[in-house]
Amino acid sequence: MKIGEPAKLSGLSASRIHFYEASGLLRTVERQAHGHRNYPPDVVSILSVIACAQAAGFLLDDIRHLLPITLGAGWHQEEWPSVIERKMVEIESLQTRLDSNKARLLMADEDIRNRPKNLGCVDRTQWVLDRLHERNAISAHHAVTPEARRSPTR
Repeated sequence: MKIGEPAKLSGLSASRIHFYEASGLLRTVERQAHGHRNYPPDVVSILSVIACAQAAGFLLDDIRHLLPITLGAGWHQEEWPSVIERKMVEIESLQTRLDSNKARLLMADEDIRNRPKNLGCVDRTQWVLDRLHERNAISAHHAVTPEARRSPTR
């Protein structure tokens, strides 16, 4: 099939498909006499796997290592569980950082909204900065270190 068909069926642009081919994610397709590439039918399934893996946060190098260039080449299925587990740990770590960042922003927003109105502009700004500094110091004091998380509780 010509590039337009897998592009339409996969929802990916022709240039994206060419990029995947150049990156080694797809088997290189020979050009026909008329100059067009003729893609095999399994390319749509492979493109779907690549798109799903990218949407889940996998890097192209990870996908390239685990994905067969053709569906008949065999999947590295034995490696997928550990790769997926590592990705979930990475996502959980990112989620923890995002939750912490959101909490800090909410506290900053609360401080800004509730700052004393009787202070001048410079003093109000300093009041907000002092609150942020205090909250960061408290957060740092109560933060659990990675070593503490790994040590057994008694």
